[in-house]
Amino acid sequence: MQVNVRGGAADRVVADALVLGVYEGTSRLTGVTQAVDKATGGGIQRAIKSGDFTGKAGQSIALYTTAGKVTRLIVVGLGAAKELTTERVRQAAGRAISQARVMGLKSVASLALGADKLDADEAAQAVVEGAVLGNYIFAGYLTQDADRKRQVRTFTLIEGDRAQLAAVTKGAKKGDTLAASVCLTRDLASTPSQDMTPADLGTAAKAIAGTSAQLKATVHGPEDLKKLKMGALLGVGRGSAQPPRFIVIDYKPKGRIRKTVVIAGKGITFDTGGISLKPAEGMEKMKYDMSGGAAVMGAMHAIGKLRPAGIRVVGLVAAAENMPGGRAVKPGDILKAANGMTIEVNNTDAEGRLVLADALSYAHRLKPDAVLDLATLTGAVVIALGSQCGGIMGNDDELRDFVIESGERTGERMWALPMWPEYKELLRSDVADMKNSAGREAGTIAGAMFLAQFANGYKWCHLDIAGVAWNDRDKPYAPKGSAGFGVRLLVDFVERMAAKK
Repeated sequence: MQVNVRGGAADRVVADALVLGVYEGTSRLTGVTQAVDKATGGGIQRAIKSGDFTGKAGQSIALYTTAGKVTRLIVVGLGAAKELTTERVRQAAGRAISQARVMGLKSVASLALGADKLDADEAAQAVVEGAVLGNYIFAGYLTQDADRKRQVRTFTLIEGDRAQLAAVTKGAKKGDTLAASVCLTRDLASTPSQDMTPADLGTAAKAIAGTSAQLKATVHGPEDLKKLKMGALLGVGRGSAQPPRFIVIDYKPKGRIRKTVVIAGKGITFDTGGISLKPAEGMEKMKYDMSGGAAVMGAMHAIGKLRPAGIRVVGLVAAAENMPGGRAVKPGDILKAANGMTIEVNNTDAEGRLVLADALSYAHRLKPDAVLDLATLTGAVVIALGSQCGGIMGNDDELRDFVIESGERTGERMWALPMWPEYKELLRSDVADMKNSAGREAGTIAGAMFLAQFANGYKWCHLDIAGVAWNDRDKPYAPKGSAGFGVRLLVDFVERMAAKK
């Protein structure tokens, strides 16, 4: 979808529909909304007076005008004015675009919803993010039913105040960049594993690096992994005809580097569970088990475009297929990770932590100021937290809280779980330094405790996104399927780290 910004009067816009926002409890319209409503026949005021529309968050209504140049209005509820957030604006914009898609509209214009309560650039960014993300469909394999492929082609943000136009333009541009990067992540996670092997993920990383002069991608194949002593990653990939890859995407800003941040992602391009085979029901979704790695790649794409100053960002993706086979790792086998620790594999379906063990070990050579890893690591986090937020654990409380704040700012929420030393006992092995699974007890925490053994020596947090990386139903700006969760959180985290003294 092409995104434009235009100055001028909203009631004179040329588009299939104009989007307006109304706060809950509004009895009389004011400002631009009042002017548009008056110019188009007063339909909004009539809908409010009749009680058909109250402005409650989540509401939307389409109105056909009786006067003026604008032919349709899509009015969205913003909820109580005093409770307005950028996330509410994103959701409102997403709902508006979804309604426009259902109606088959090709061009939509909108005011910067909530700009009277939020900074103009923040409001514009949130509107564009919601609109672009709400317009997303994964259509590459659809050959029939044109209605399923409906999308809005152009989205125009209208700003009548010349003094605010520069800020709105800046916010819209950033929102478009971030949303495009999330859509890239959604595409990667949605692509069937036949077309998204570890090698294909490496090719995608090279393409991402080609979008910015500040990015460089290096893709390590099996022979490189042997030299890097990545026995855990090699072990997971042993049963597949598709060899594993270790992907490094390096962003170096112009000028002095004051900080280095590493973001690592689990890149299991398909997860059968290996010898510890998963049930057949629902296994088709396991193409999304590389969502953590895909989020890292999407974030690196955005960072290369936004170019934060003074901070080096290194994205790591440990990519493999977890397949059963004659060469597959078996329960009871012992693997040696890149840091020299030995791991008894008592469950081959706990493979994500194995590939991340080598990624976190590699991160030491970069001497990072902070490391985050993202993974669809455990089903236990879905039971604990559902689909509303991810789980976060780490070895530094300040860093953890800093990440949680980025999640609140971007609408990608995280909830902290404990990391008490006693949980490490769950991973004790009789024959190796540790085992890779603690069973059902404290499954999410045990996974993080496993990873913590490879993150000694730097500040680190683990984000378990198994419950939020894939939507089983449509959400306001995240249609059913891959959510692209984590991209905007990571970028916000990096930008705030760059600005932090």
